[in-house]
Amino acid sequence: MPILLKLFGDLRKKAKPDIEGSMSLRLNIDHSEVERVIDIMRKFNIEEDEVYHIFINGTYSGYSKKVKEGDIVALFPKNMSVLYKWYFPKEEDE
Repeated sequence: MPILLKLFGDLRKKAKPDIEGSMSLRLNIDHSEVERVIDIMRKFNIEEDEVYHIFINGTYSGYSKKVKEGDIVALFPKNMSVLYKWYFPKEEDE
């Protein structure tokens, strides 16, 4: 089972430059190609300063969080920021 990546807002254009419309872009990624969220971002040339919120399976997470087969990873750009960082602890893996 692949990793499901959801890109929101301007981040959608990193994967598909000609995309229009829809709120999110959903892509399947081979889990053997990535170990952490930052690996997914590098795969699509997404810089850390472009991402404001990361969720893995609905849990607020960070760049170093490990991902595994079947995970759902959602990346939100800065222009779609909300108050999560003040109310939810960010999960990281060392």
